[in-house]
Amino acid sequence: MTTTPTSLSWRWCRFEELSVFELDAIYRARQQVFAIEQACIYLDADGFDAASWHLAAWSPMHQEPLAYARVVHPGQKYAEPSIGRVITTAPARGTGLGRELVRRAIVQCNNAYPGQAIRISAQTRLERFYAELGFVAVGAPYIEDGIPHTEMLRG
Repeated sequence: MTTTPTSLSWRWCRFEELSVFELDAIYRARQQVFAIEQACIYLDADGFDAASWHLAAWSPMHQEPLAYARVVHPGQKYAEPSIGRVITTAPARGTGLGRELVRRAIVQCNNAYPGQAIRISAQTRLERFYAELGFVAVGAPYIEDGIPHTEMLRG
């Protein structure tokens, strides 16, 4: 990938501000990562997208976002705001863009919901990655959609 995180176009917006083309590209990217690459069968369009902020890194060289995450409003999925559907698409893997995405999601979450903790349901294999970004495991690992997950909180 020749695009750097600073040369990308970052977009933070509410669901209703996404164009149909952006939404289509986001859903295709999420399905590629979760359903095809991770071979996980579950309902990705789970009804929380409309009650969320969306953060995506776009490059003019790619149709889908290179990185994407959503922040579900507090009281919708958990009492706290929640970062989820975190993906880095194949062209951007290994570039540090995933870490930059989560950092930006945390900043945006803190700006939108000051003083509130952030809750995530992290794939257990990524627990160390999220711990490096300030998340702490709260509870034992569990199976979600056939994949081990750990609930984590960042105060």
